[in-house]
Amino acid sequence: MRLGIGIGWRPEIAAEVEALTGIDWVEAVAENLCADHLPDSLVRLREQGVTVVPHGVSLGLGGADRPDPERLAGLAARAELLGTPLVTEHIAFVRAGGPLTASPRLEAGHLLPVPRTWDALDVLCENVRIAQDALPVPLALENIAALISWPDEELTEGQFLAELVERTGVRLLIDVANLHTNHVNRGEDPAKALDELPVEAIAYVHVAGGVEKDGVWHDTHAHPVSAPVLDVLAELRSRVDPPGVLLERDDAFPPGTELAAELATIRGTLRAAARTGVAAPAAVAPVTDARTDEPQGALARPALPVRTPRPGARDRTAVAQTALLSALVAGTPAPEGFDHRRLRVQSRALAAKRADVVAKVAPELPEILGDGYRAAFLSYARSRPMSGGYRRDAMEFVERILVSGGLPDPVAQRRLTHWWEDRSGPRPPGRATRLVRAARAVLVGK
Repeated sequence: MRLGIGIGWRPEIAAEVEALTGIDWVEAVAENLCADHLPDSLVRLREQGVTVVPHGVSLGLGGADRPDPERLAGLAARAELLGTPLVTEHIAFVRAGGPLTASPRLEAGHLLPVPRTWDALDVLCENVRIAQDALPVPLALENIAALISWPDEELTEGQFLAELVERTGVRLLIDVANLHTNHVNRGEDPAKALDELPVEAIAYVHVAGGVEKDGVWHDTHAHPVSAPVLDVLAELRSRVDPPGVLLERDDAFPPGTELAAELATIRGTLRAAARTGVAAPAAVAPVTDARTDEPQGALARPALPVRTPRPGARDRTAVAQTALLSALVAGTPAPEGFDHRRLRVQSRALAAKRADVVAKVAPELPEILGDGYRAAFLSYARSRPMSGGYRRDAMEFVERILVSGGLPDPVAQRRLTHWWEDRSGPRPPGRATRLVRAARAVLVGK
């Protein structure tokens, strides 16, 4: 199925996305959507014939644990609601610890790279097959950007992806910005990765912006797409005509005119590469449903032999990933073979991401705490690893402030206390109660 040119749909730019011309499809973060109803903007886009693809970020298919059935069911429900031709996720781990290591569960709050080893590949492949069986539509997986490299890796990026596709039949979502990120941060040649991976398995492509600081490329999705990233897109297009290409933007959202200009640049890059590159077939052709003899409009998965992980692969992967994540979020000693400077950069990045996301899911907290919010949260994050989702993280952050003596400003203290009380009870208070409490806090402060 050809998707065409698309853009990442985010609530902050919903109106701008609807106003763009020439948009064939959008991608929405699956975890930001309700499983039983859609935002009005997505409803309108679907009514206009725009395809919506849910993009998951929390399955952690590269983790040592088998995929969580509830998370899989949630992703499946969103796929059904959207009537999408496929769903996507990442080749990453996002949590570690737990029963496999008899240690506390830790959440990264971000995507972390899996080691390119045969053990990790065995585990990933089995997890992918479990996910494929639970989803109503085909699955495509994205290569991620990384600040750190695992020691003693046994495969290159391209070899790892090629083996994954061969074993599972999963499709690929190739992020050219992530290939550039790994070129700067890990010295990996994007052209070599594209030569080694099966480009015919590409379902679609991501393009995004970032920024380089002190020799490290940060895949921010908050900056314009850079020339080197467009160069990688041209490299890919010289090899294959991808069914879809999508612009991602997750923060520091520009006006719609700037988004339109970036999309125009992407289109121009694809056209120029198509003229100068070799003849490139489309990566994925439509397949036929054997029951109806009609095109499915989705990506079929061939029947492949099942290969279970080698004995101990999950346990070894669990120990390695837990040691790394614990060093990043709990301050334990760095595992042997890692670059300590890069681990510090990654650790700071994870804490900053937590602060940013908590500020979005609980916008009242930066308002109540003012300029002191970020410093207070980062101090909290240094001593308290995340063990649940971001909303739980926000609650535990506020609990720490209240238990440790609260705030010097009595009005801010009351507001923070009421915020916590509103969310900690067995039932959230009604709107009238929240309004009364907010009004009481304002009146007390006068």
